[in-house]
Amino acid sequence: MAELCEEPSLLAGEGWDDYGLVDSGNGRKLERYGPYRFIRPEPQAMWQPRLADWQAHGEFVPGSDEDGGGRWQFERPVPEAGWPLGWNEAKFTAQCTPFRHLQFFPDMAPVWEWMGEQLGERTDAETLNLFGYTGVGSLALSRYRRVTHVDASKKSVAQARENAALSGMEDRPIRWLVDDAAKFTAREVRRGNRYDGIILDPPKFGRGPTGEVWRIEEGLAQLVGDCAQVLDADSRFLFLTVYAVRISSLAIAGLLAEKLAHLPGVIEHGDLAVREEGESGRLLPTAIFARWSNTA
Repeated sequence: MAELCEEPSLLAGEGWDDYGLVDSGNGRKLERYGPYRFIRPEPQAMWQPRLADWQAHGEFVPGSDEDGGGRWQFERPVPEAGWPLGWNEAKFTAQCTPFRHLQFFPDMAPVWEWMGEQLGERTDAETLNLFGYTGVGSLALSRYRRVTHVDASKKSVAQARENAALSGMEDRPIRWLVDDAAKFTAREVRRGNRYDGIILDPPKFGRGPTGEVWRIEEGLAQLVGDCAQVLDADSRFLFLTVYAVRISSLAIAGLLAEKLAHLPGVIEHGDLAVREEGESGRLLPTAIFARWSNTA
């Protein structure tokens, strides 16, 4: 039976050559994405900025609806079609999207590293990336062998395939699927398939390719239960991240403990964060997580 660690953990990422959290405060954050700097809303940055002057190429100004909306305002030219960035061996295109993101989530970098630690020297792993977006996590996992990448957005999956080509990884064993994550996982249970590891990064709200409606409060328990059924005692990990919802990390850890009760290992939970650059850089929380690992 998996052991639940009740005390929360912190999983913090640092910047790298192509990304950094420059400063944060007053409900905003200043980040660098390669040669460009951007300001985006960040409600958890409740403190004062360290820098007096934020020079940025663009800023995303949110709309009045707290669940989304807004637009980019640019002070200096930014390539409309995007520009190349990298993380380790993965290459990908960054681009200012209407949803305030830039085509990848830099706070996931320590998650990608952690998954690699769980797989170790494996070269025969079967992993699953649900809500895989533009595929940087899938590219990171592909060094351990076969990856199944699932996202309901045809555009995101097309971008993921382009990122694989940009990385020189188009021949790696990655299945790129435009599908509803919950329905796909339920089918995998019926097929009797199994995986060595699963990344689960669900949005608060979304729609499947044929109009299916996803609400995390309604669908997460069933999805985690199905994920648990495609893992076994030889599997290595499940990593679940949750953004922008009124749920604690202990709550989602308790869900994992219930659904994965038949497996050995450890369940941990806590905050995902990014550290500001510079001396005494502050930690900016971005999401909560719960994870199951089984490497003993």
